[in-house]
Amino acid sequence: MAPLSLGEANLKDMNPSASRRPRRTPVLMAGAVAALLVGVSACGTSDDSSDTSGSPSAASEGAFPAKVATKFGEVTVDKQPKRIVALGWGDAETVLALGGQPVGASDWLPFGGEGVGPWAKGMYDKAPELIGTMEPEFEKIASLQPDLILDTKSSGDQTRYDTLKKIAPTVGVPKDGDQYKISWEQQTTMIAAAMGVPEKGKELIAETEKKFETAAKAHPEFKDATIVLGSRTSEGYGAYVGGTGRVDFVERLGFTNSPAVEAKAGEGFSVSISKENLELLDADLTVMTPIGIPATDISNDPLYEAVPSVKAGNSLIFDDQIISQAFATDSVLSVSYALEKVVPLFAEKVKK
Repeated sequence: MAPLSLGEANLKDMNPSASRRPRRTPVLMAGAVAALLVGVSACGTSDDSSDTSGSPSAASEGAFPAKVATKFGEVTVDKQPKRIVALGWGDAETVLALGGQPVGASDWLPFGGEGVGPWAKGMYDKAPELIGTMEPEFEKIASLQPDLILDTKSSGDQTRYDTLKKIAPTVGVPKDGDQYKISWEQQTTMIAAAMGVPEKGKELIAETEKKFETAAKAHPEFKDATIVLGSRTSEGYGAYVGGTGRVDFVERLGFTNSPAVEAKAGEGFSVSISKENLELLDADLTVMTPIGIPATDISNDPLYEAVPSVKAGNSLIFDDQIISQAFATDSVLSVSYALEKVVPLFAEKVKK
């Protein structure tokens, strides 16, 4: 059997419950969803309800109808959404940052509890209903009576989108955003537009970009230094490619993603690296993340230790799970936390 790609292995290891969930295809689910929606309609829609638990605090400043460009075409949100279900990786955190309160959300890593990292702790007034990630429970989503579904950082699967849009207006991935290829900046812009708070989105982006600029200015040694962002799972080694959150993060600091890794990039967000080709991990800085395995499986691997950058001491392993999760989530909230924690680690390893 061919090994999983790094991307597939990452998703299964980060969210093991997803792989154990019974597989129920969106096509088969459509009838059940439609039946549930009829029942929901009979009980009254969110228009009739006084429940505004999912509405953003800045609701009054929104201009509607709002239009959001996606891979699937332009999506129109007619009025201020009050019940948002946030399914994409980091979508819920972005809603919270913009003043909203999702009634349903996916927990990708998984954190448990409210489904968000410590950088978003205390931002929920009421914990959301947690929804599956790669295989979301469509009946559960429909039962929440959403008036907006967000799926901006996901696989970009057409059938998944077609099923979701039958439940409520759905903002899916942007053009060229398949396989989770969307920056926190683009994610924030799309979600802010859908929520009717585009100016708030611009403010958050400007504040966060300023943090990156400050960090890059403080560390000129990062400029044009090559970097490999790798992972090891139970299936083997791999490295992330351009267009993904991790690479976007380091490029904003001045780094250049390894040209050797980029030369092997395909449609996914990572490339697999065999043990015979671990020299592909060599760069001015090599950063590794253990996923579903102990960090010692990397640090004690003689083949990894033989990589030139590792032998020279220009490498680090994210053995702190929270730092690794912040780096992986790449939301407008998590990147600020990651900047605070990760930049000093990079600086220790990059030669000035």
